[in-house]
Amino acid sequence: MPHARATHLTRRGLLAAGGALGLGAALTACGGEKKSDSAADAKSGPWEFEDDRGLTAKTKATPKNIVAFSGAAAALHDFGIEVKGVFGPTYVEDKAKGTKVPDVQAGDLDINKVKVLGNVWGEFNVEEYAALAPDVLITDMWEKDALWYVPDQSKDKILKLAPSVALWASDYSMPKVLQRHVDLAKSLGADVTAKKVTDAKAAFETAAARLRAAAKAKPEITVLIGSASADLFYVSTPGRPTDTLYFKELGVNFVTPTKLDAGGWFEGLSWENVDKYKADIIMMDNRASAIQPDALKAKPTWAQLPAVKAGQVIPRVTEPIYSYEKCTPILEDLAKAIENAKKVA
Repeated sequence: MPHARATHLTRRGLLAAGGALGLGAALTACGGEKKSDSAADAKSGPWEFEDDRGLTAKTKATPKNIVAFSGAAAALHDFGIEVKGVFGPTYVEDKAKGTKVPDVQAGDLDINKVKVLGNVWGEFNVEEYAALAPDVLITDMWEKDALWYVPDQSKDKILKLAPSVALWASDYSMPKVLQRHVDLAKSLGADVTAKKVTDAKAAFETAAARLRAAAKAKPEITVLIGSASADLFYVSTPGRPTDTLYFKELGVNFVTPTKLDAGGWFEGLSWENVDKYKADIIMMDNRASAIQPDALKAKPTWAQLPAVKAGQVIPRVTEPIYSYEKCTPILEDLAKAIENAKKVA
């Protein structure tokens, strides 16, 4: 989902609204079920991994100098694989304290121990990347063959320096996308049979069962996926993001906007028309690029929405970190919200 400054309005809207871009191009089939090398094989000899573009990254030995998009790096961290460098949202400035704190997309990464090559869209220091002597570059893919947060203007230089791996972050349900991250971590040497991982997977499955039960018990509760900018309120479709695709499979009743953008991701509403769709629960984009609910109190039309008046607004992790550990709370929070929700729309 490119977010170039040259197309600020349209692409910023895309970034804010759905965590994915579709500039009219349909996504093609994913290699979601492909197998990777075993953890044992990863410890010695050549390494290779076929990514979701159908391309195989190869190195003479298992990569150690790993550079990754911040969300992918956070997922690998949860599986026990550390990276040397990151790019994409990693920290936010705490102006009051004059310090940097981890961005929501950085998960449990120690932001002081990784080299941050770029923290915003379009920022990627190629010279510092080269100095890391990278073995592999890992990132998400929201549209076919587009590497998330790898700038188009420097992509060719970047990709000459090391093999790359791209994994789908859209159009496939969360469990499939999670499994691909497990496959990648395993190929890099992670012990995905460790108790920490198997316990986390079991907790994820328990949370999924809870959400399914909540949705079944209250099928009348409608959920809207929202994101706010200064000028527009974005209502996202549940049909493409990995999280909402899975929630739909579990029975959650989503609001589906009728006038989607050309990419099929969202409908942008003026703040005067923010009440076009009725919802009992509103899930609001939690990324730093989106205006958060507390900052919307001054907008009268927002304050009058039934879900807002009822206190039924919850954060939405628009770009999940694909580890079981990080995806489980997402399921639990939505299940709790539905369990406690009143019909207000």
